[in-house]
Amino acid sequence: MTTVLIAGGAGYIGSTVASACTDAGITPVILDNLVRGRREFTSGRAFYEGDIADGALVDRIFSEHPDISAVVHCAALIVVPESVADPIGYYEANVAKSLAFVGHLHRNGCDRIIFSSSASIYRAEDGSSVNEDSPLAPQSPYARTKAVCEEMFADIAVAGPRVLSLRYFNPVGADPELRTGLQLKRPSHALGVLIQAHQEGRPFPITGTTYPTRDGTGIRDYVHVWDLAAAHVAAIERFDSVLTESKRSIAINLGTGSGTTVRELCAAFNNVVSTPLATVDADPRPGDVAGGLHQERPGGRAAGMDSEAVPGGRHPIRPGLDPGARRPAGGLTPSPPPGADSASAAIALVPKGEGRRTRRFRGRVAGAGTAGPAGAEPADGPPAGEGGMGGSGSALSRHGRRTPVRPGRARAVRVLGRPRTPRGRPRRHPRAGGRTAARLRRDRRGQRPGRGR
Repeated sequence: MTTVLIAGGAGYIGSTVASACTDAGITPVILDNLVRGRREFTSGRAFYEGDIADGALVDRIFSEHPDISAVVHCAALIVVPESVADPIGYYEANVAKSLAFVGHLHRNGCDRIIFSSSASIYRAEDGSSVNEDSPLAPQSPYARTKAVCEEMFADIAVAGPRVLSLRYFNPVGADPELRTGLQLKRPSHALGVLIQAHQEGRPFPITGTTYPTRDGTGIRDYVHVWDLAAAHVAAIERFDSVLTESKRSIAINLGTGSGTTVRELCAAFNNVVSTPLATVDADPRPGDVAGGLHQERPGGRAAGMDSEAVPGGRHPIRPGLDPGARRPAGGLTPSPPPGADSASAAIALVPKGEGRRTRRFRGRVAGAGTAGPAGAEPADGPPAGEGGMGGSGSALSRHGRRTPVRPGRARAVRVLGRPRTPRGRPRRHPRAGGRTAARLRRDRRGQRPGRGR
């Protein structure tokens, strides 16, 4: 049986690829730091929590799984506006750590790497179609990190591992078995924002209305995430026929060739919800572009690398909003009763257990992300997916370690150098009868408020 290592395998794309691999008889081994991934997406799979740049951890994975024959590299930060605000963090997480990761893989004898790239690297300023030979002109730091990684991997492939780069357009949807899906508390992709706006009863902002497209709004080539995952399975199975000793690196688009504008997406959404959602025109977000569509290259795809090569390809997106869709027992929450709003049904896909606990702290804690869709963002431009702190029910300590948060109890975390509880109150000693740590010290010294020594 084939075994593959999936870096970022607890994220939106990586976890779905892992499910597709399992269904195809391929054993996935997951490596994820869970900063944005979800622990419950690793259930029942070999899982290693840690960073792709951790050489000792990568060595341990290969020593415990010597039968790993290929690596799917999905680990990355993926939110376009966030990359504009933090380009250093994006280059460090996406480029520097990827370079270290490939070095660790090469040291362990890995010769097959499938890289999650992005169609956002193309010069798609007018919503036109692009193929693998189209000129590149990434318009955001996120897109440039993907372009840099592709060039870096092409150089490395001459004397190191062979690399197949899959350029995603805009993934949407979820695993048909509803084992995984895109679940963010504050989504940045179009469909997630549409659902959230509908639930909150506020207008949906259409960011950018003067693009050179048929209705002035951005256009996206939406590809179902299961088709995307199926293409990864095909890449694993056909890797040696696509990449040879003479052709050690190649890039392949993963798209449908069919474009949907933001206004058209809103109209389709309103067709399946009980109460139509109002929209409001807004300025483009930092890093936004008109978008582009996949165009088949003359000669077709390499070695049958179409998702139709895997049974179950070409999944329609609209049935995902069907409120009658049933959830598997013990997996995600039960489907809503008949007559429930379709938007509520679509966003109610929250796994049971740890992932449903509300994060019990506020404040900003820095960290690197994991895998998620590329393109421009999942759906209209990640999350990546796709941001947030990752799997709920855990917190990051000041040393970057993840510790569990038990239901009903708040764990103090260090925010801006000061230990505070989630609501900003001074931390209380667990066995001090509700007294703060400072008051406990005073009591032990025999002091009381208003008294001397």
